[in-house]
Formats: sequence, structure tokens, C-alpha cells
Amino acid sequence: MQRRILTLCAVVGAFALAPATASAWAPADEATIHPGVMTFTEGGQCTSNFIVTDGSNVYIGQAAHCSGTGTATETDGCDSGSHPIGTEVEIEGASQPGTMVYNSWIAMQDAGETDSETCQYNDFALVRIHPDDVPNVNPSVPDWGGPTGIGTSSSGETVYTYGNSSLRGGATVLSPKEGTTVGVSPEGWSYDVYTATPGIPGDSGSAFLNDDGQALGVLATVQIAPLAGSNGVGDFGKELAYAQAHGLPGAELALGTEPFQPGILASLGGLGL
Repeated sequence: MQRRILTLCAVVGAFALAPATASAWAPADEATIHPGVMTFTEGGQCTSNFIVTDGSNVYIGQAAHCSGTGTATETDGCDSGSHPIGTEVEIEGASQPGTMVYNSWIAMQDAGETDSETCQYNDFALVRIHPDDVPNVNPSVPDWGGPTGIGTSSSGETVYTYGNSSLRGGATVLSPKEGTTVGVSPEGWSYDVYTATPGIPGDSGSAFLNDDGQALGVLATVQIAPLAGSNGVGDFGKELAYAQAHGLPGAELALGTEPFQPGILASLGGLGL
């Protein structure tokens, strides 16, 4: 049965040397740029996911549809419009705008992609962080720590996410969430994930970790069926591999400097981000 989905989005400068070691990142409790900060793209408000590097540049991830030019129901990246590569993106905690350098929707259309799962679920973009702001970056996911690598999930497994959308009205207690994977698409491009409080507008693009603290996916949609209130999460490993094959061959996930601590929240003595 075909699922009905809605996106969650509310309606090139100089190169910077990427940190080569964990100690070169900003301390986690001092970093102003990290997974979970808000991004603003031509009026679209979303939440960032993971930090990515290629040895020279530092990028922050967001959902591809955050730069979409259509309606919230346009979710097929192979025929949905987007603002172009080079679009400026405001990043919460940054002093300078970032630059969108990769967008899966644009990449798939340029490549003539026809695989239905890839077109529907490959919803990932990378924004290059301005060199002035690279010293203020830490790749650790607030409250949970990690990512410890890239991984997948199966039905019944616990997942973890963090979304600090300003549209939540300051209710930060709802930012870190645990959930459960309730389904996986046939080709593994998407997970149905249920959390006690589902994603809200502005959480779109949030990072999800699996039960080993590995980068699992990127929040793309809220489901109407088969399970109302569940989240559609695109597989990060597949999304990053597609980016590597379509313009960013050296892009790699930056691992968190803080250990993965499931169930330990900042308010109870966790990372304190």
C-alpha cells in the first residue's frame, strides 16, 4: 500500500581546513554549531543533522526538501523543484551564512535517476560551513553523544534523535527523544520510526542514531499511514554514498567527540549542549 506523507519543513567562499583529529574540534560544551542547530534556506526552516568533512571543508547536513520550491506534499526528489546549488543557508550559531554545495534532489535529476525508492527517500543536502565558523563546530549529537559510525536499524530496535526546533516554543525537554523502528522499506532506503512525540515542523532534517550510536538517518517526513504520527527517516549511509558518487567523492561522516550515552540526558548530567 502506498504511503501518504507530508514533509516537516516550515514554510562559494574560501576553503577551511577540516579538523583532522577529535581534539581539533571545538569542545562539545562550547561549540555553537553541532547536529541539531536550526538552518534557514530561503524561508524554509529545518534542523541540521550530521557534520561531514572531506579533509578540507566542513559541512553540515540538512534535508534536501529544506531548499524545496514546491509545496509540502512534493516529496519525490526526482521531479520536485529546489533552490540551486550555491544558495546561502543561515546556520544557527554561525557568524556567516553557509553555502549549499550538494542537494540529492538536484543530483538525482541531473543523473536521470529512475529508481522509485531512491527518488522518494533520498532527501539529503550538505551546506559548507564558512571558514570563519569552522573553529566553532563539534560533530557530537547533543544529549546522546556519537555518532560512532554509520549503521542501520531493524524493526523493534531503539533509536535516538535530537530536534531543537524554535517552533517548539522553548520546550527543550522535548528535544531529545527515544523511539522505535517499526518498519523498513524494501530496498532499505527508509525507516518508519515511532517516537512518543513525533517530529514537528522545523524538526525536518534531524539526525537519528541507532542503538549502537551510529548515524542511522535523516528525518524527512511525518506519516499519515500506515502508522499515524510516525516519522519517515531516510537511510544516512545510502544518502551519503549517493553524495559521494555524485559530486563529493571525499565526503565522510565526522564522528562525535563525546561517547554515546543512551538514556543519559543533558538535564541529568549528560553532555550539556
